[in-house]
Amino acid sequence: MNDSDPISPARPRCVALMNQKGGVGKTTTTVNLAAAIAQAGFRTLVIDLDPQAHATLGLGLDSAEGRSIYDLMHDPAGAVSAARDIATNLSALASHTDLAATETELASAEDRLERLKAVIGAFSGKVDFVLIDCPPSLGLLTLNALNAADEVLIPMQAHFLALQGVGKLLETVKLLASGPQALNPNLRVAGVVLCMHDAGSTHTREVVADLDAFFESGRTNDVPWKDAKVFRPAIRRNIKLAESPSFGKTIFDYAPQASGAEDYRALADAYLADRRLAAETREDPPLVVTRAASIGEPVADSTGASA
Repeated sequence: MNDSDPISPARPRCVALMNQKGGVGKTTTTVNLAAAIAQAGFRTLVIDLDPQAHATLGLGLDSAEGRSIYDLMHDPAGAVSAARDIATNLSALASHTDLAATETELASAEDRLERLKAVIGAFSGKVDFVLIDCPPSLGLLTLNALNAADEVLIPMQAHFLALQGVGKLLETVKLLASGPQALNPNLRVAGVVLCMHDAGSTHTREVVADLDAFFESGRTNDVPWKDAKVFRPAIRRNIKLAESPSFGKTIFDYAPQASGAEDYRALADAYLADRRLAAETREDPPLVVTRAASIGEPVADSTGASA
C-alpha cells in the first residue's frame, strides 16, 4: 500500500489544519472534526502544536499535567503514554506555552524538521487519524506539521482578505511539495472548511464561488490542490461553538443538538467519504471502521484480526 493512501491499520492519516490568520475557526475545527471522526468509529489523535494551547483547553486538558508536545519534540520516547484520553476513540497530545521556545531551541538541530514525524511514528498501528492544530505562522512548528502531514485542511471565513491569504498559503504548500528539494513531495491540500458562515451574504457567496472556480481550474494541473474542494456544508455561525471551549468540551458534549454539532458531523461524513473514494480510485484497501478502544490497544483490521 502506498504510504500516502487514505488509511491502514499500520499508518495513521495525518492532517494539518492551518491558516496563517488567527480567529478563523482553525482550532474549533480541529477539535470538533476530530471528535466527529472519532464518533464515526476511527481512532483519532489531536496534536495541539500551537503554543497558545487553545485546542488543549478546548478539550478540557491542563497543560501543566503530564508530558506535552513540547517535551516530545525534544524526546519522542513515551509518546503513546503521553496521549490523554478524551472520549471513546479520541485522544490528544497537549500543548504548553513552553512550545514557543522550540523555534529557537531546535534551530540548530539537523533533524529539526523531523521531530514531529518521529512523535507521530510512535502511533503507527494505534490510531487511524492524526489532526494537527498548527500555529498561525509559518515557523519551525508549522514546517514540522507540513513535513509529517499527508494533507492540509484550511479553515477560513468567506471574506475577500481571507481569500488572498489562502492563495498565499497554497503557494507555500506548493513550494514545500514541489521540486528536487521538496520537504514533503506527497503533501496535498484536501480543501477548505468555511467557518462562521453566513450564506445569506452576497459577498460570502461571491467568495465561495471564487474558491470553487479556483479549485476547479487546478484539476488538470500538477499542483498539491488539484483534488481540493470547498467542503460542504459550511460551518454556520453558532454561539454554542464559541461557548464550548470555555467548558473544556467539544460541541458534541456541550450542545449535541446545536447546529454546530450538526455541521461538524456532516463535515466529518463528507471528509470520510472523500477518503473512501480516494481509496477505491487507487484500488487500495477500503477505509475500515475500527472497534472502539483506547489508544494503546491494537487496531482491528477488516477481518477482525489485530494488526
